[in-house]
Amino acid sequence: MKISILDDYLDTLGTLQCFGKLHGHDVTIWNDHVQDDEILAQRLQQAEALVLIRERTRIGASLLARLPSLRLISQRGGYPHIDVEACTRQGVVLSSSLQADAPSWATAELTWALILASMRQLPQQVSALQRGAWQVAIGRTLRGQTLGIFGYGRIGRVVASYGRAFGLKVLVWGRPRALAEAAADGHEAAPTKSAFFETADIVSLHMRLVAATRGIVAAEDLALMKPTALLVNTSRAELIQAGALAAALRLGRPGRAAVDVYEHEPLVDVRDALPELPNAVCTPHIGYVTREDFELQFALIFDQITAWAAGVPINVVNPAALERRGPA
Repeated sequence: MKISILDDYLDTLGTLQCFGKLHGHDVTIWNDHVQDDEILAQRLQQAEALVLIRERTRIGASLLARLPSLRLISQRGGYPHIDVEACTRQGVVLSSSLQADAPSWATAELTWALILASMRQLPQQVSALQRGAWQVAIGRTLRGQTLGIFGYGRIGRVVASYGRAFGLKVLVWGRPRALAEAAADGHEAAPTKSAFFETADIVSLHMRLVAATRGIVAAEDLALMKPTALLVNTSRAELIQAGALAAALRLGRPGRAAVDVYEHEPLVDVRDALPELPNAVCTPHIGYVTREDFELQFALIFDQITAWAAGVPINVVNPAALERRGPA
């Protein structure tokens, strides 16, 4: 079976133990990022299965129409970057595991690293010391402050537990079910969304990007935050209204932000608003980029390929596609 893997920036997948699951298949790995349909169509012309690394490449109808051999797309997580209807029309099966039984420990850990780095202004202190300067800022202690968790799901719950361990008060906002679960875990549920943003010293976003959550954090929400507050986003950039965070940081509410996600990735334009701002700590979407997390992710992704090849596809998002073209 001819398999193509896109966007393996660091040429990592071939070194994973789980890569052995693809033994016997013809695998091509692309290390650069390309979004041009013309180039992608040429590269993937013979591909029967396509492996995607999260949402790094958009797969639209125009590209799918030019891939006559493609039978399967295998990935993990949500799929706002894939035209599922076009996949179904072409008989391309989309297998995607949400792995709802376990959190991304790597993302939760990076979230906490960003909180610590921002509150203690570690990037500024490290940079200053490299320039020969000494103690250029005064940090903030976490203990006793209020950690706001917006979205009490798998990752939000873990980050809340880190907050409790560090002596923070945890305040939660989200859907009624999430608020009930947070209360059952001993955390406080905010009475309103406005009160949540007004009260929290740190707001950390932990939601999937779906139609209902796109732009769920508006400019007026950010304007309610304290000038000393920190906004953290390791989920998806589109949870915040386009351009609202950079504008809010320039106005000083919130006073700081720490982000790992962007509206356009990979982010290569150094003139982008967020990385340019002195009150923002920015990392290049590395929340899930650890060897351990990759082993977990791609074991599932490769299992989806071997299951499809064996005629027993799993985690199928669009079962109607199976009726159009079965396994070869």
